[in-house]
Amino acid sequence: MNVFSRIFTQLNNGNKVVMLTVIDSANREGNKQTEKIFCTEEDLRNPGFSGNLNPETKQIVMQAMHSGEIQVLTASEQNLVVAEPFFPQPNLLILGGGHIAKPLCEFGSKLNFSVTVVDDRLVFANPQRFPDADQVICESFEKCFERLNFNPYTYVVIVTRGHRYDTVCLRAIAGKTWAYAGMIGSRRRVRGVMEQLIAEGISRDVLAKVNTPIGLEIGAVTPEEIAISILGQVISYRRLAKPELGSESDKINWTEFDRDVIQELSLGKEDNKAIVTVISTRGSVPRKAGAKMIVWPDGRILGSIGGGCSEGAVIQTARDIIREGGYRLSTVDMTGSIAEDEGMVCGGTMEVLVESFNNRKDSKRP
Repeated sequence: MNVFSRIFTQLNNGNKVVMLTVIDSANREGNKQTEKIFCTEEDLRNPGFSGNLNPETKQIVMQAMHSGEIQVLTASEQNLVVAEPFFPQPNLLILGGGHIAKPLCEFGSKLNFSVTVVDDRLVFANPQRFPDADQVICESFEKCFERLNFNPYTYVVIVTRGHRYDTVCLRAIAGKTWAYAGMIGSRRRVRGVMEQLIAEGISRDVLAKVNTPIGLEIGAVTPEEIAISILGQVISYRRLAKPELGSESDKINWTEFDRDVIQELSLGKEDNKAIVTVISTRGSVPRKAGAKMIVWPDGRILGSIGGGCSEGAVIQTARDIIREGGYRLSTVDMTGSIAEDEGMVCGGTMEVLVESFNNRKDSKRP
């Protein structure tokens, strides 16, 4: 099992991981391969693992795991270490398949959420109605939670057709782990649900975390507008450390990565290819650190680091690396006239790592 297979498995289990890529600067353009080390939060708590990391490397691993941002350590002129975090894909759980659920599913999928829709009526819970959903479950609201997984990356939207079902759903999620929960309904309807659940002994503190009325106040009227107001609030809980304050200074910039790229690399195919990773950026650029793409010898690609002629030059470098082996660090310059010529509103640079990859086995141990 290669390192990307382990990463993909951990992500599907709702766990964060960090991949360390160790680069020998003296041989950046030679045939030597990069070394990759796979690390989970559990590994960091294990003295047998973390004790083998030097203090500087352990620090950047912990920073990457906490912040979700790539960390680069230049230990000396001879070594460069990249700590690349991978966070699970956020799951948007829509409880109720009515008129608001349709745009919620469509827009949520476009925002890179894995979308699950639940309703107890087959006419409202089927793949034809929700083609963008990763999963559509037709089951009673009482029983559906037996089939659902919750983790810190779960965002719950309760948009059922009535007070009774709202109560069932809110009661069920009260004891679960989630990043966000919101429930639609009038103030009277919401108050009735809350009072009933408090009378049942459910914690007031837990219920206070549920966003009711749901969504941002933007004067939304149509189902599409209401969906946008809800997703705007969901995004604030995903991206801001303190969403209730809306402070940009508390913004969480999780590393960009293309899940399709990681999934492809996890399959263990024995074909030659190159991996391109943006490891750092300066100024205005189309993709941030963590963006990845795969390049095959015939020029096919999966993923992107931003498009344009600059990406074309990197693709050519990647094809050279496939033939020659090894790896190369390249700088993509998007300043001044270069960006203008490509029609991009950019003015920065990207440091890009290009590596040959042929499904070799990578060590998990440092």
